[in-house]
Amino acid sequence: MPPVTSRAVRRRRATLAVLVGVSLVLLTAYFGESAGGALHAIQRGAQEALAPIETGVNRALKPFRDLVGWTGDVVTAKGDNKKLKSEVRQLRQQLAQDATGARDAEQLRGLVGLPRHEGYPQGVDPVTARVIARSPTVWYSTVTIDKGRNDGIKEEQPVVTGDGFVGKIESVTGGTATVTLITDSSSAVSAQVMPNGATGVVKPQVGDPNDLLLEFIRKGAKVTKGAVLVTSGFTSSRFESLFPRGIPIGKVTRVNADELALYQRAHIQPFADLRRMDYVQVLTSKPSGQQAKVGVP
Repeated sequence: MPPVTSRAVRRRRATLAVLVGVSLVLLTAYFGESAGGALHAIQRGAQEALAPIETGVNRALKPFRDLVGWTGDVVTAKGDNKKLKSEVRQLRQQLAQDATGARDAEQLRGLVGLPRHEGYPQGVDPVTARVIARSPTVWYSTVTIDKGRNDGIKEEQPVVTGDGFVGKIESVTGGTATVTLITDSSSAVSAQVMPNGATGVVKPQVGDPNDLLLEFIRKGAKVTKGAVLVTSGFTSSRFESLFPRGIPIGKVTRVNADELALYQRAHIQPFADLRRMDYVQVLTSKPSGQQAKVGVP
């Protein structure tokens, strides 16, 4: 590259000075003339001539501008979405905790002081336990609780909720126990209809945990819809009942009357919700004079 001489430098400086001077003159003339002046006319002509080019350039660059804007929006939206998901997850966890706490509190309130209710069997020593496992079948036959032999629980002891009778202790380990529910096919509990005193045996209705059967009701005994059923607490010639007397079981929903049959049969809706119970009480002692064995024929 040839060296730049001082003459060339002076020439460039002179040219720049001329251009600056011309520009100042043109600006002065432009702002000094009216809107209809020559310079304004030249400006308008240049704008009209360059407008199509400007429009084309804007259209050509629009996808790139939109892409940049979309990318920014996506990044912002992803950040907001992640934050919202985190908030929703926290709210769901809090809601689940609140619902669980409310449910536990409701069930535990039903168990507090239960044996002191009027008409409830006296002389029992209830042990409150939490359900930790359920039978894998749909028949609701057994549950496992978190109390066992170390807590004074023994086989054949009755198990209740705040609503009523649910079953008996079938087997026990040091820290757990298995409860056989009244809906299990092997279950049979002597019961009495209140207030008229008709007696029978409560057995499960296969396929429906909300429909129990009260069988062997003496023909002619008055059993009406809505009557309350409790454990009878005494022995008959047909079965042995060694549950304490007075534990609520359910209410009569309908009675099957058959003139040719020797006994009546009634359908019973249990008070306890066997599908949703989370806490139970095991009655670990009996009233004075009662045996320590549960009534199963």
